[in-house]
Amino acid sequence: MAKRVAVVLAGCGVFDGSEIHEASAVLVHLSREGAQAEVYAPNIPQMHVVDHVKGQPTPEQRNVLVESARIARGNIKDLATLDVKGLDALIIPGGFGVAKNLSTWATQGKNCSVSKEVEGVLRAFHAAHKPIGLCCISPVLAAKIFPGCEVTVGHDTECEQWPYAKTAEAMKELGCRHVNSQVTEVHVDTRNLLVSTSAFMCNAPIHHVHDGIGKMVREVLRLA
Repeated sequence: MAKRVAVVLAGCGVFDGSEIHEASAVLVHLSREGAQAEVYAPNIPQMHVVDHVKGQPTPEQRNVLVESARIARGNIKDLATLDVKGLDALIIPGGFGVAKNLSTWATQGKNCSVSKEVEGVLRAFHAAHKPIGLCCISPVLAAKIFPGCEVTVGHDTECEQWPYAKTAEAMKELGCRHVNSQVTEVHVDTRNLLVSTSAFMCNAPIHHVHDGIGKMVREVLRLA
C-alpha cells in the first residue's frame, strides 16, 4: 500500500505563509515516489499579510487554512482533524509562515512558542516513532520541541550564500545540534527520526533546492 504522508502548510507565499516552491517540491517528490500526500493547515488567522511585490505588510486579514488551500488545489483538511494513527510520516515545508503562523519564531527567536496544535502533531508523530521531514526554517520547530535533536538549516556562518545563518546559532542555544550541510544535502537524526534540509535558507538555484527536498522526501519514506 502507498505510504500516507501528512504535509502541513502555513499559508501561501514565502513572506507570510508556506514557501510555494518548497511545498510544490514536496508534493511532486511524494507523488514520484508513489506516496499519498494528505495536506493539512491550521484554521487560524495569519499573523499578517504581506504584499509580495512591495515586500511590506498590508491591512488585509487572511486565514491560514484558506490560503493553504490554494497550494493544495482545494484538497486540504483542518489540522485539528489530523489522526497520526492513519499516517506514516509528517513533512512541514518552510516559508515565513512557519515562523509567523505555526510559531512565534519571527518575533521571538529562540524564546518563541509553537502553536499548541502544531506542537501536538509533532509530538504525536515523534511518540509514534514516525519520521518527520523539515525544510528551510521549519527545523526550528523541532529544535524548540525536542531538546538535543539534530537538524540542519544549512550553514552557521552568515554570508551572501547563507543570509539566514544566525538561525543555526539560535537553534544551538536551544540545545539542539546543528549540522552544517549544502543545499542539496540532508541530515538524518536517526534517534529522533528527523530529516532536514536547508532549501531556501540558501541563496541557491531553485533546482538545487528542489533536489535537496527530493532527498529529504526519499529519506522520510525510507524511514516510514
